[in-house]
Amino acid sequence: MHDDASSRPCTHVPADALRPGDPTPGMSRQVGLDVEGMWSGTVDTAPGAVSGWHHHGAHETTLYVVQGSMRLESGLGGAHTVEGQAGDFLHVPAYAVHRESNPGDKPSLAVVVRCGTGAPTVNVDGPAT
Repeated sequence: MHDDASSRPCTHVPADALRPGDPTPGMSRQVGLDVEGMWSGTVDTAPGAVSGWHHHGAHETTLYVVQGSMRLESGLGGAHTVEGQAGDFLHVPAYAVHRESNPGDKPSLAVVVRCGTGAPTVNVDGPAT
């Protein structure tokens, strides 16, 4: 362990200090931490909402569904679908074009952690065909 790194203090970000995250139509992101190589925050999605198509560049992304449900469409033509409920984890590979939706009748909330470099979100016109 490097001596300088071992003496670095831990960080606290209170809930009321979250700030708006990078926009994608249909969802609301909040940033908790954005440090070199890692982005973490939350995403809220209203019932029935569907986001625009996007990817997260070189970032590997993990979502933990805290409440509600979340659906991810990806792959050729957006034909691959996975759905998570409260307590589930979802993974979005780097550069995977996808869109998120809330198929439920209650708001969804997920905690998001992205590891990588570059822009955390790139909005695109649609999935690969």
